[in-house]
Amino acid sequence: MELAAAANGSDLSDTLERLLRLIREVSTVGDVSTTAAAVLSRLGRNGPQRVTDLAQAEGISQPAMSQLLNRLEHDGLIMRATDAADRRSVLIELSEHGAGVIQARRTQRARLLDAALGRLEVADRCAITTALPALSRLVDTMLGS
Repeated sequence: MELAAAANGSDLSDTLERLLRLIREVSTVGDVSTTAAAVLSRLGRNGPQRVTDLAQAEGISQPAMSQLLNRLEHDGLIMRATDAADRRSVLIELSEHGAGVIQARRTQRARLLDAALGRLEVADRCAITTALPALSRLVDTMLGS
């Protein structure tokens, strides 16, 4: 059997779930919940968005998203702006402070991963480096990009 054919969704899922749990546990900068961090990251990646779009993307109700956004606004992590295309709508955008928190969380995770990678054998580090483009394409495929 070819090495590439041996990969399966179950093994990949188990490993990625463990990695995701670890990353969530060590991402402590900003003292924000996992959902709040996901919203901030989404705003950083995709720019300003409507409350309904954020709620749908994160899989929570609009009232729950509104409550979360109120807390994030109170903490100075987001700002609300009128949608120029529809003056009745409000767009949520990442504040400078919010962008700083997201960047600090990424830096924190990168340092943890750098330290862990440094403890691996060279062959394992090379295998991970080689796998990164394929993993990125897998994510893009799953997102429909």
